[in-house]
Amino acid sequence: MPDKSYAILVVNPGSTTTKVSFFVDEKEEFHKVITHNIEDLSRFNKSSDQDLFRMEIIVKVLRENNIDLNSIGAVVGRGGLLRPIEGGTYIVNEQMIADLKHGHLGDHPSNCGGLIAYAISKALGCHAYIVDPVVVDEFEPLARISGMPLISRRSLYHALNQKAIGRETALKIGKKYAEINIIVAHLGGGITVGAHKCGRVIDVNNGLDGDGPFSPERSGQVPVGDLIRASFSGEYTHSDMKKLVLGHGGMIAYLGTHDLRVVEDRVNKGDGEAALIYEAMAYQVAKEIGACAAVLKGDVQAVSITGGLAQSKQFVDLIIDRIAFIAPVYVFPGEQEMKALALGALRVLRGEEEAKIY
Repeated sequence: MPDKSYAILVVNPGSTTTKVSFFVDEKEEFHKVITHNIEDLSRFNKSSDQDLFRMEIIVKVLRENNIDLNSIGAVVGRGGLLRPIEGGTYIVNEQMIADLKHGHLGDHPSNCGGLIAYAISKALGCHAYIVDPVVVDEFEPLARISGMPLISRRSLYHALNQKAIGRETALKIGKKYAEINIIVAHLGGGITVGAHKCGRVIDVNNGLDGDGPFSPERSGQVPVGDLIRASFSGEYTHSDMKKLVLGHGGMIAYLGTHDLRVVEDRVNKGDGEAALIYEAMAYQVAKEIGACAAVLKGDVQAVSITGGLAQSKQFVDLIIDRIAFIAPVYVFPGEQEMKALALGALRVLRGEEEAKIY
C-alpha cells in the first residue's frame, strides 16, 4: 500500500454540464453533475471563455458540500483540442493555456478543462494536469497516408477512455499495458476503434470527423464519389453536409432516433428496417476491429469493448459473433472518464510515471 494518500479534484466540462469529482486516491468521495443554463453560456463568444464562470460555480458547489479545498493535492481537467501530443499526463503550463484559449484545432467545451484546472490549482498552490486528450497522436508513418497527398489521416478519438480501458484490460490478463497488443472499441454517440501496440495507439479512425463505422449520430465513412456529387448538387449547403455527417448521420438518419434502447425495442417487436440498421452498425464495428487486427499483424492479446452502447448485451453479442476468433473479448460497459483522469494524476503523484511537458 502507498505510504501517502492524495486528494484529487477532477473537472470535466461538457456542452451544457460540468462534471466534478473529488477523489482520495482511487476512491471517488464526491461526484456532481452541474447543469448550466444555456442562456448563461450563450453570453460567451467561445467555449474557452466560460472557464472562470464555470470555475466559480464549481468552487461554490465544493464548499456547499464541505469539501476541504486545502486538502487537494492536484487538479486534473479533461484535455481539449490542443496540438497533437503522445499519450500521458501533462502539466498544464502557459503554452497549453494559450493553445486552449486560442482553440488550436477548434472551439470545444473540453478546452475549458485545463483552463479551469489551472485557475483552481493556482489558488490552491498545487499542480494542474490533463490526461490523454482527444488529440493524442501516436500514429506510425504508414497510418498517416490517406491516398491523397492533400489530406493526411489524423488521430482524433476517445483517447482518455481508450487508454484507461487498455490499462484495465492489461490488469485483467495479468500483463502490463506497455507489453501487450490489444484492440479497443469505444461505442458511444461517436465510435472509435484503436489498435494499441505496447501502450501506443498506432492507428484509429477519426471519430471527430465521422470516419470509420457509422454510429448513432455520425455517418461514418461513406462512398467518396457519391459524397462529392451530393456536395456539389446544389441541394445542400456546407452546413447541411456537415450535419449529414455529424449529428444527423448514422442511425438517427435511418431510424429517426439516436437512442439504441428505442431501436432495440423496435427490433424486438419485429421491425425489419430497424433490425437491418441495428445489425449493420454492429457489422461495421466488427469490420473496423478486423482492420485493426490486420494493423497488428494478428498479434492481438485481447479485444475490449467499452462506451455507452456496450451496456447493450444484444448489440455487443452481434459484434462478438464476428470477431471472437481474433482474441479473447472483454466488455467494459459505459465510460469511466472521471476515474481515468484521477488515476492519470495519481500515477504522477505516486511517482509511477513522469508528468509530461506540453
